[in-house]
Amino acid sequence: MSIFDKFRTVEQRLALLTAGGGRNPFDVMIERPVSSTVGIIEGRETLLFGTNNYLGLSQSQRAIDAAIDAVRARGVGTTGSRIANGTQSVHRELEQRIASFFGQKHCMVFSTGYQANLGMISTLAGKDDYLILDADSHASIYDASRLGHAQVIRFKHNDPDDLHKRLRRLEGTPGAKLVVVEGIYSMTGNVAPLKEMAAIKRETGATLLVDEAHSFGVLGPTGRGVAEAEGVEADVDFIVGTFSKSLGTVGGYCVSNHDEIDLVRLQCRPYMFTASLPPEVIAATMAALDDMVAQPELRTQLSQNAAQFHAGLKGLGLNVSQQVSPVVAVTLETVEEAIALWNRLLDLGLYVNLSLPPATPDHRPLLRCSVMASHTSAQIARAVEIFAEAGASLG
Repeated sequence: MSIFDKFRTVEQRLALLTAGGGRNPFDVMIERPVSSTVGIIEGRETLLFGTNNYLGLSQSQRAIDAAIDAVRARGVGTTGSRIANGTQSVHRELEQRIASFFGQKHCMVFSTGYQANLGMISTLAGKDDYLILDADSHASIYDASRLGHAQVIRFKHNDPDDLHKRLRRLEGTPGAKLVVVEGIYSMTGNVAPLKEMAAIKRETGATLLVDEAHSFGVLGPTGRGVAEAEGVEADVDFIVGTFSKSLGTVGGYCVSNHDEIDLVRLQCRPYMFTASLPPEVIAATMAALDDMVAQPELRTQLSQNAAQFHAGLKGLGLNVSQQVSPVVAVTLETVEEAIALWNRLLDLGLYVNLSLPPATPDHRPLLRCSVMASHTSAQIARAVEIFAEAGASLG
């Protein structure tokens, strides 16, 4: 018996994906970016509608210059974790900047957004506690539940009534109750009904953590996310997010007004046992944050672009997400149909993400598209045209 026998099913599924000369959708290479919205794929310019680069800041000149200056001044890495030699003044400065942006007292910066969820959730909810999760939660949230060994209770996606029912059943039971939801759900673009959920949190005395990874920089008067947009920031105990979406860099964070956050640093394994972010990433992130704050019109443009793209795909008769957000999911009925359409879109010069069961919420395949503030109206119109051409060519 081989240690790799467990992967034979994956091998078979991959063979089906690439049968007949099809591409491996999980091995697409962007040879180089031309801009935030166009990249070279297979030697030709391709429209990028699958990057999560919501504000287009991955190509920010201010961030590029800041990263170059930081490398020259500080070198390319820290070679240590945050609790050893991996904290430089720039790490503390970024934490202060992020905390201030959110109007919170404390911030922990992680090396990735995945680690932020993994670390905070697994540390806050231990084996004697309860973790109450939306059924469509991101993989990092489910992985955190396994690391922390809390008892997991799932409630129906975006259903405050079901959340309330499950919390009421836990009344009087020992152990903390941590509710975890996302601001914008990464696969479908659905927005959480946080106002209703915050009211339930207040009534039941639970603790609330919101993952604003896909809503940071996107929603709210200043871009703080769904909690700000819904006016319930005071009810959220912990806000987790990432720099790899709207800010275009890499890294994760958690902000909170709880003073015990410094104790969490000393118990949080994904924070303690990994190297800290290199200084050039820290510098680029602070510069991108400056860009985001200085250009609120980016959020307005992003909202307009998302509405244009969503309406365009809906007008073609495609099964798109119900809510309008920068994440636009096109749901298909069969895996074969999804693979064929994804390949044809790329043939015609449009890159989107292919998501397949069991990673999709309702076990149907979908094409996950993400819109940017930097997309032009003409690029969005062309992307819709390509969907129409690809659909027609496939009947």
